Amino acid sequence: MAILLGSIADDYTGASDLANTLTKNGLRTVQTVGIPDPSLALPDVDAVVVSLKIRSVPAADAVTAAASAERWLRQRGAGHVLYKICSTFDSTDAGNIGPVTEALSDAAGGGGVLVTPAFPETGRTVYLGHLFVGGQPLNESPLKDHPLNPMHDANLVRVLTRQSRNAVGLIDLTTIAAGPGAVKMRLDAFRTAGVTAVIADAIFERDLETLGEVALETPVSTGASGLGLGLARALVRSGRISSGGATTADAIRPVGGLSAIVAGSCSKATLRQLDIAERSMPVLRLDPERLLAGADEIAAAISWAGERIAAGPVVIAASAAPETVSRLQSLYGREASGHAIETATSIIAAELVERGVRRLVIAGGETSGAAVDRLAIPAFLIGPEIAPGVPVLRTVGNAQGDMLLALKSGNFGGEDFFTAALAMMR
Repeated sequence: MAILLGSIADDYTGASDLANTLTKNGLRTVQTVGIPDPSLALPDVDAVVVSLKIRSVPAADAVTAAASAERWLRQRGAGHVLYKICSTFDSTDAGNIGPVTEALSDAAGGGGVLVTPAFPETGRTVYLGHLFVGGQPLNESPLKDHPLNPMHDANLVRVLTRQSRNAVGLIDLTTIAAGPGAVKMRLDAFRTAGVTAVIADAIFERDLETLGEVALETPVSTGASGLGLGLARALVRSGRISSGGATTADAIRPVGGLSAIVAGSCSKATLRQLDIAERSMPVLRLDPERLLAGADEIAAAISWAGERIAAGPVVIAASAAPETVSRLQSLYGREASGHAIETATSIIAAELVERGVRRLVIAGGETSGAAVDRLAIPAFLIGPEIAPGVPVLRTVGNAQGDMLLALKSGNFGGEDFFTAALAMMR
């Protein structure tokens, strides 16, 4: 299998977001969970998104994992590799966006790397190097309170500089509006000056198309799904995309079985979606403090679901308001509290599948990653879009047989996301 575009995603929901964008813009795409076992037969596709969980791990571990994925993608023909990051640039001063970007650049022979988390379709724009969410600077938006990587600085040049060895550049909107030639000239100048990472402004899709055209001529780029949009459209315009192979229709074939929703995200959007879901289906809200204290919340949740799931979908949520999360983190530590929630929700998801669930919606990036790992799902075909950034996913090569999943980043989807997702999963 020779591919045209490779990507390394720093979490699983971000990977499905990108795979969805690539599919919508003309690329036949598969999402793998880690580097696939050689025995796994992947479908004939144009792009592969390798899902990793490296957003919040130590920088050295993230670099090692990304480097291995990059080598695997290059061996399969990828001329360009996109390091897919969150559109809120979630990271700490230790990384991991800067260290991974520089490592991938070094592996590809050096040079300037375009970096942008812009994705106007989901309200993320970059102007003069500052990230805006729905018109608000990142540090003033609700997304500033991410439970693992709170973001209190909207200036991405400053954020990336703090976690990079080399200086960080900026290509502003005026240059981008002048077209690919102007952007390429500016990028070449940064490369000559020894600058590796270059933040790029983008407000409109046409800006992303310009950036995609320039990035495709380089070996590496870093960005959210918006940059994937630009790269996909540039590939389609190049005439290098073939016909045939895996399609969204292959991914949406019915699987039957029971259905369930598991939520671990504490985002404002997910909390509202849970309130709406409660009007039409049974919702069990776990007590995060009891989970952290070692109470047998997991067994009680599984028993609760077992009594109800035959009658229709059930929802089990470990989500909590930001102030509750902050209090628990102060008592138990940020890493320990997050790990406890992820472990609990992944065990619950696996037990639900053991009891016949074949249509599963998971809310939260870390929650999704933990559940997919516990279920040992090796890859997904990409189905139709449920909401911007969230497609239906069909499992490939997993021991439980065919399943349909939706992996939702906490902030994605409208109020009725859960019911809309289940309606598309038959």
